[in-house]
Amino acid sequence: MSTALAFAAPPVMQRARGVGRIATKLREGVSVIDTLYQDGCAKIRLPNTHSHALEAVLINTAGGLTGGDHLQWQAKAASGGAMVLTTQACERIYRSTGAVARVHTRLEVGADGHLDWLPQETILFGASRLDRQIEIDLAPGATVTAVEVVLLGRDAMGEVAADAYLRDNWRIRRDGRLIHAEATLLDGEGNERHAISLLDGARAFATIVHIGPLAATLLDSVRALMPVDGRIAASATGERLVVRALASSGLALRRMIVPVLTELAGAGRLPRLWHL
Repeated sequence: MSTALAFAAPPVMQRARGVGRIATKLREGVSVIDTLYQDGCAKIRLPNTHSHALEAVLINTAGGLTGGDHLQWQAKAASGGAMVLTTQACERIYRSTGAVARVHTRLEVGADGHLDWLPQETILFGASRLDRQIEIDLAPGATVTAVEVVLLGRDAMGEVAADAYLRDNWRIRRDGRLIHAEATLLDGEGNERHAISLLDGARAFATIVHIGPLAATLLDSVRALMPVDGRIAASATGERLVVRALASSGLALRRMIVPVLTELAGAGRLPRLWHL
């Protein structure tokens, strides 16, 4: 081997980068597209829904994320308008050699507008590393329903992704004032997976947050939709309703949360992609 080859720098790994932004405006009482920006692996598609709300499908054309990848989503719903955001498929977080994959989502809802943040599940593979941030800014009178679902490994493969890493931070503000904050950290420790106060052996978990003036009045109807034998609970404080669910599989979890999401969604239904 030549000296030049022996001391050659290691190859630089290709990383996925993506930025997607969308904003709406009102036209005769219907939300329509105002601005759309796509860069890198982030793509946005707008299916015809025949609804007053604008529905956008977020797509990561990289086919998943691994260490060093960075994906940014931004959306703004116009005052008095409605927007539904979902994803084409589950987001897969693949094995990393050390660096984290980053996903940053920023959502804004204008006065008296509504936004449904309804991405499909995030699947953490073994040795994957994900750092995710969700920021939601609500103007006076604005409402939001947001969900995030995490699966630890693939059900069909019997994976448990015991060494997966997840740092997940939510911040929701009303007119600049913080009204909801939470942080989740999984770093592969056994106690996280098995402690009764944490995941209690579950391989799938979900958080649903609804912010709106009817949160307290919706609590009873939401609880009525929950299976009595399921690990799912809901609470409401002021304008905030929070639902948390645990399950042994992604399918079992989806069966628990779909009725709840349908109840809380602004359109009273879920995007078609949730039912394919």
